[in-house]
Amino acid sequence: MSHIVYVAVQTPAHSAVGDLLSYGSATSLEPGTLVRVPLGKRELLGVVWDTPSAPAAIPDGVELRSIAGLLQGIAPMNPAWRRLVAFAAYYYQRSLGEIAVTALPPQLREMSPEQLARRLAPPKTPTGRRKKAQAAEAAPACTETVARPHGIDGETPLVALSTEQSSVFGQIAQNPGPFLLYGSTGSGKTEVYLRAVQAMLDARPEAQALVMVPEINLTPQLEERFIARFAPRYGKEAVVSMHSGMTNPQRLKSWLAAHTGRARIVLGTRMAIFASVPQLALIVVDEEHDASYKQQEGARYSARDLAIWRGRDAGAKVILGSATPSLESWHASDPGVGRYLRLHMPSRIGVDGTGAAGQPRVRLVDMGQQPRRAVFSPPLIEAITGRIKRGEQSLILLNRRGFAPVLFCADCSWKSDCPHCSAHQVFHKADRTLRCHHCGFTQRVPFACPSCGNPDILPLGKGTEQLQEELERLLRNVQRPDGNPARVARIDADTTKAKGSLEEQLAQVHAGDVDVLVGTQMVAKGHDFRRITLVAAVQPDSALYSSDYRAPERLFCLLMQAAGRAGRDAQYVKAQGSHPEMWIQTHDPQNAVYAALRKHDYPAFARQQLKERLDAGMPPYAFQAIVRADARTQEAAQAFLSAATQVAREARLPYLDEVFIYPPIPMAVQRVANVERAQMLLEAGNRSALLRFLNAWQQYLHWLRGLPEHRPLVRWLVDVDPLSI
Repeated sequence: MSHIVYVAVQTPAHSAVGDLLSYGSATSLEPGTLVRVPLGKRELLGVVWDTPSAPAAIPDGVELRSIAGLLQGIAPMNPAWRRLVAFAAYYYQRSLGEIAVTALPPQLREMSPEQLARRLAPPKTPTGRRKKAQAAEAAPACTETVARPHGIDGETPLVALSTEQSSVFGQIAQNPGPFLLYGSTGSGKTEVYLRAVQAMLDARPEAQALVMVPEINLTPQLEERFIARFAPRYGKEAVVSMHSGMTNPQRLKSWLAAHTGRARIVLGTRMAIFASVPQLALIVVDEEHDASYKQQEGARYSARDLAIWRGRDAGAKVILGSATPSLESWHASDPGVGRYLRLHMPSRIGVDGTGAAGQPRVRLVDMGQQPRRAVFSPPLIEAITGRIKRGEQSLILLNRRGFAPVLFCADCSWKSDCPHCSAHQVFHKADRTLRCHHCGFTQRVPFACPSCGNPDILPLGKGTEQLQEELERLLRNVQRPDGNPARVARIDADTTKAKGSLEEQLAQVHAGDVDVLVGTQMVAKGHDFRRITLVAAVQPDSALYSSDYRAPERLFCLLMQAAGRAGRDAQYVKAQGSHPEMWIQTHDPQNAVYAALRKHDYPAFARQQLKERLDAGMPPYAFQAIVRADARTQEAAQAFLSAATQVAREARLPYLDEVFIYPPIPMAVQRVANVERAQMLLEAGNRSALLRFLNAWQQYLHWLRGLPEHRPLVRWLVDVDPLSI
């Protein structure tokens, strides 16, 4: 073994083994090569990495273990991909191997070289009738790779761009970016994305684009539009998807298509930011404000922020799009800051005028003036009834699934608490169960109060199940224009568990088989419902009183995105002679969030929120990280965090004077699955200072974890740029 190679391997969390492991190899291996290597008694996938600038010396008498095998047939991961992985590992305080290996398809991680060779082998040549049939199937695909003019031979004819779309598209073509496309819901942002991708491919036929959406349920409709636009011209494999809802073989197939360059366009959720796209020229992040772009387990990376870094590193244009941009992106696009170029499309397609023209009329209902305990105000029910009778659809939003958040005994004050978490078990009436939405513990609803035996235990609060049941009762005598009774449907995480169920339910809504749709935030954003003309938010006020400073921003974005589902088809609305509306049932109608929402004035809302954050020294004017500790007791969790602070001060870590460390406190949901959780907030006025301090702190955190007094600790982690505190 004449060569030493350095391999990034997914080592156990907090093992302190190191980023790169040394192995012996009979031949020199190119950085980026995928290999199988032994680690302990296991054999794992690894990525050959560049030789460190100061490699550790191999002690005398130590014989390196050998590479177990090469995954031949797959080109090495290119330097740009390795730089992305290295940056993500440094920024988000994770090991190099963890980021590198988890970025690869799950099936590839388990394959031996022999299995991969069989997977990559061309299919056996068919004979006879089967050969003729396959040749006939393959014939169209051969002609699809030839570039043809738009609008012929099955290509989707291009729609004419509006004046605003043309202006924005022109600025994207003429400037390097990154861009923040601030476009109202229904303003045609997707068409701008499609044109930008087409312009990229026209300029460089071998170039590739990465288009990201925040959630899996938004992928199919976007995939349909991209396939219709590009498959006739570039072939069916030109557009591939990547998300966790796909099977492992499907994910591997898409990854290989992107890695080899056969796929020109990669659509995906946050995991797609690590896709191997060697000819990357354009990145689109749709609904860039969405919290789903932030990974909440393992390496807590932000796909949106990594998109900006990757685009700059690869020389690719980056477009962030949203009707309600994150305050960080809005601040970065301020002309005085100048990090992003802000582009604006205020008008809906098919609607004349500017500003809020064509946007739903926002109506606030003061629930303090409505009948006591009413779930729906009489004016709202009257409005929904009118829509049903005209053949229009309504969307009712409540971001809480189940029938009720908790069961309660009025005699002894018993509540349906989870025995394993510091949270309530949610009452699900459909199957008569109590479920914890944190740990998953489920049990049957008791016949009487377990504490005092009272048979009259009551549901407190509202969930989507209860809303559906109440609407079915209130609308039971309402008929559609065809004389059939009104139909109420519900889409949430409970009704979409089965594979394909979400697509089936969405198809029913699009077909007009549903008159009133009740749902959580999963149907409040991104969907193009053409017949919905009324949207109502039933209980949005809780976010106004949250201790999380980001809660008003999340509420405003959710409500504005939900409002955007109403009246998206201008021709349909005009033909119906109706006007789209957004109803909000609230106990605080004078709140500044609702005042800005009534005017569809995101800039005013952003100014007010940014001023508050500037005064309080919060992001984007400061930079934060959270160190979290999980242990069997709260005392053990907080003891570890306190010790971590103490050792940082004793060691006089670099940049300690520029980082403020808050005392440890329990998390909002303190106990989950019998594990106690505590957290400690770090703040700094300089991002670089915070990152360098965290990087220097890592070795001490590993050392502390191994001390006998911290054995009750289950795990610790660092969350850089946290979205919730």
